[in-house]
Amino acid sequence: MSIKSRIRTIPDHPRKGIMFRDITTLIKDPVGFRLVIDGFTQRYIKGDIDFDVIVGIESRGFIIGGALSYTLGKGFVPVRKAGKLPGETISHEYALEYGTDKIEIHRDAIKTGDKILLVDDLLATGGTALAAATLVEKLGGVIAEMAFIVDLPDVGGSKKLRAKGYTFFALTEFEGD
Repeated sequence: MSIKSRIRTIPDHPRKGIMFRDITTLIKDPVGFRLVIDGFTQRYIKGDIDFDVIVGIESRGFIIGGALSYTLGKGFVPVRKAGKLPGETISHEYALEYGTDKIEIHRDAIKTGDKILLVDDLLATGGTALAAATLVEKLGGVIAEMAFIVDLPDVGGSKKLRAKGYTFFALTEFEGD
């Protein structure tokens, strides 16, 4: 069985017409979780993509990023929703389909010139990934690559990332919304 076959699809969530790709079934499965971490580890352990720190986006990016930090021997930095980090932070507000959201990172989490692997579970519209990249860059970091378990290319996020000059990698993709 593949990574894709272990991801549950929930129709009409969070609203009618959306096919929600739920990775909780993938990471609940010990073989599925191992496939994810091994897939990313094999890509990044080769050293073709040079980075210093892994930045994970709340919340599923913490699961993947934390495990990768361990397998690759790199530090881990969380990007969280506003008000969740205890130290001095910087924030970035970004547009959602209906309204806005805000994410934060500790001001001292990244040093100027640090090369970053940005990790999250899913690339849809690209809004959260672009907001996290903005935070990293405000601190002087450089995005080496972005990594996702799933890309939904028809939603447009991958096109937005490429247009901004970012490279990314996804273990699998699903067509449609």
